[in-house]
Amino acid sequence: MPDFPWSAGSSTGAGSLPGTDIAEAQRLVFGELPELPHLAELPARGPGADMIGRSAGFLADLPVQLYAGRWQIAPRPGRDQRHTADLLERDLDQLTEQGERYTGPVKIQSAGPWTLAASLELPIGGRMLRDPGAVRDLTGSLAEGLRRHVLDVRKRLPKATILLQLDEPSLPTVLAGRVPTESGLGAYKAVDGPGAATALREIAETVDAPIIVHCCAPGLPLQVVRDAQAVAVSLDLSLLKDLDPLGEAIEAGLGLFAGAVPTRPIAGTRGPSSAETADRVRALWSKLGFPPRRLTEQVVVTPACGLAGASPVYVRAVLKACRDAARRLAEV
Repeated sequence: MPDFPWSAGSSTGAGSLPGTDIAEAQRLVFGELPELPHLAELPARGPGADMIGRSAGFLADLPVQLYAGRWQIAPRPGRDQRHTADLLERDLDQLTEQGERYTGPVKIQSAGPWTLAASLELPIGGRMLRDPGAVRDLTGSLAEGLRRHVLDVRKRLPKATILLQLDEPSLPTVLAGRVPTESGLGAYKAVDGPGAATALREIAETVDAPIIVHCCAPGLPLQVVRDAQAVAVSLDLSLLKDLDPLGEAIEAGLGLFAGAVPTRPIAGTRGPSSAETADRVRALWSKLGFPPRRLTEQVVVTPACGLAGASPVYVRAVLKACRDAARRLAEV
């Protein structure tokens, strides 16, 4: 079994949190997720803090702009791009300030190439996904931009180990050929698994940091994640139907970021419980037939997905449940 770039009994968040105060959000992350903190994302701040705009800001030599409420490729950098860069700089300054003495792993996030290709529009209209050449350019640009981003974070936190999470909520629909065209009357051609893995692998090979592929949509083909040379997959446990592919991936050495706590309160419950969260992860591991020792080394406990739409009180309870559940699992 490979050595994983996190300690046994770790927990972390998907990335997004509610509110607009990055200092408060980053303090919460370091306080509640001390084994594996992450760079907080606050989409409530508006365009440029949303997943697509923020991630498009990483693109090297491929400027974007906001047009009619959608992000599209632009002829030159403009006000929207500068605003996005300013927001990221503020976030990184807080990460630097609060993580100054931090010596463990820290996670940063970006949308992956397929989610960006399914969301960003070409200047002539249509999503970048329609043009294989544009997707190749996008992938290369994102790989180089994220390489620079990882280097920047590494300089800011020289004692930390940087992990990069690629958020790919659109990947299952891209692979299934279900991304609708602008008219809504058709869909873009499906991308095959090997092609999808090649783009993800290009980023993994370029950035020189362990990659986690995150998708909290149903139908993620784990073979694509494995072929992309990712160190882990991050998914919502409630969406798992067939356990065999997950078992094969774990047996092959893939780490699991187990989304075990709902992102919204469940009616009639007292809120997230660390004991129930630990039991949920332990039950899955038992069904897969792996020894408990591997669980503590190979699994990181997380919320089911991002928490941008949750209340601050619930967010704190979720992160605490994840942290305490991971510690319970590590005590076995």
